Amino acid sequence: MACVSCISFSSWAFSFDDIAEKAEKLSKKAYVQPSKNIPNELASLQFADYQKILFNHQKAYWGDRKNRFKLEFYHEGMYFDVPIKINEIVDNKVNPIEYDPNYFDLSPINLDKLNSKDLGFAGFKVHYPINNPTKTDDEIFSALGGSYFRAVGKDQHYGLSARGLAIDTGEMSGEEFPRFKEYWIERPEPNQKHLIIYALLDSPSVTGAYKITLVPSIDTTITVQARVFFRNSVKKLGIAPLTSMFLFGPNYPSPLLNYRPAMHDSNGLSILASNNEWIWRPLNNPKRLSFSSYSLENPKAFGLIQRDKGFDDYQDLDDHYEQRPSVWVEILNNWQKGRVELVEIPTADETNDNIVAFWVPEKQYQAGDVLDTKYRLHYTLNEKQRYPNNVAKAISTRLSLGDIKQANLIRKLDGSNAYVIDFAGPELSEKDPVKVISSINNGAIVSCDVQYNPVIKGWRVIVRFNVEDNKKATDIRIQLASQATNEVISETWSGQYPAQ
Repeated sequence: MACVSCISFSSWAFSFDDIAEKAEKLSKKAYVQPSKNIPNELASLQFADYQKILFNHQKAYWGDRKNRFKLEFYHEGMYFDVPIKINEIVDNKVNPIEYDPNYFDLSPINLDKLNSKDLGFAGFKVHYPINNPTKTDDEIFSALGGSYFRAVGKDQHYGLSARGLAIDTGEMSGEEFPRFKEYWIERPEPNQKHLIIYALLDSPSVTGAYKITLVPSIDTTITVQARVFFRNSVKKLGIAPLTSMFLFGPNYPSPLLNYRPAMHDSNGLSILASNNEWIWRPLNNPKRLSFSSYSLENPKAFGLIQRDKGFDDYQDLDDHYEQRPSVWVEILNNWQKGRVELVEIPTADETNDNIVAFWVPEKQYQAGDVLDTKYRLHYTLNEKQRYPNNVAKAISTRLSLGDIKQANLIRKLDGSNAYVIDFAGPELSEKDPVKVISSINNGAIVSCDVQYNPVIKGWRVIVRFNVEDNKKATDIRIQLASQATNEVISETWSGQYPAQ
């Protein structure tokens, strides 16, 4: 029988299990708060100045190799004040990528004389020729701060962020932010069209091993495999968290006069339940912290969606919100019972990510527990392709004051509020009338009218409602059903009129 200790090094292959072993060992030790190591000149930078720190593109990692991928790095600065370790895996050997001040140009912020030799990387970027085969400097992936990362597909602009894990988001006790403290990146082969990134997660409550498989494409995908080890019990665990921004839109108009009809990276939460029910929840920027949850068993997918895709929807020549991708979380293993939770945080401007959505398992994880999970993120400008033809979508939601048309044809406000919802889908037709299934809490529905909309070849629902207690949110559900068969033919529109 072969002696295990005699197995040659060449037979060893670096894998997810190696990171999992590190995470498990780390979980058995007390958490150590990482030490900040940057001078005040960098720590005091404003975001606009931090963005002026330039990476020397001619020094891109793998830039001298004949492969599609290249790495660039983020410099420490501002609140990115703790260095992270980045390693390259070559032929199953781990080679640390060392910080070098020559990677960066600090002259735009007049810090080119700063002694930075003892600093480190704050994160990294991945470049890949996604828009043009001959253009090699398209940035497609970014990892910076905590366990945050972003990605784009063809013709997309960065929008919402994903995270490795969320802990106690929105809780009065305060949120805990796990961080990826070390990365291992496999050097790709010349014609390879995917990149494998491993990461080690650490926080006071958990450690974790992550394998991130990045596949750039028209719709870029990121497959996440994670094994989380619990140092302590966690009150609210958020799996596959997505963080976005919603300032205002037709369903939640701007309180200030603004020429832009909308400003948001996402305008709705979409959920696909195990029974194939589709749920659409338009986002708000409420005056008070708001929580919405959808209890499910083994859901199939959820995501934060940018449903409005025209320039006219935003009229913004600088930020081009119409090019921000929707991100779907496709669930690849059984998540059992739990809930999709949506947290909406009041914000006065578009610089704050005020929307968070994630899966909260019903199981309460305690110290010593282990969680294995796997899911795939889809970054797309064509979110319509995910819906079957027999499910009509709420393509627009508008908030209005309720009114009635009098005998003299003049409209009169009646004290109610109203949502105007347009449903569209290839199987909707004026020849096939529909009826509305509706419900409300914390209020009463005054009327629910449906009218064929020939412009979109769909149906418009105008639901007028009164609120019982203005200090509480009011939830309304709307579905379309066939008059002939009573079969539900639309997603479930699940709107919330925020507390005032």
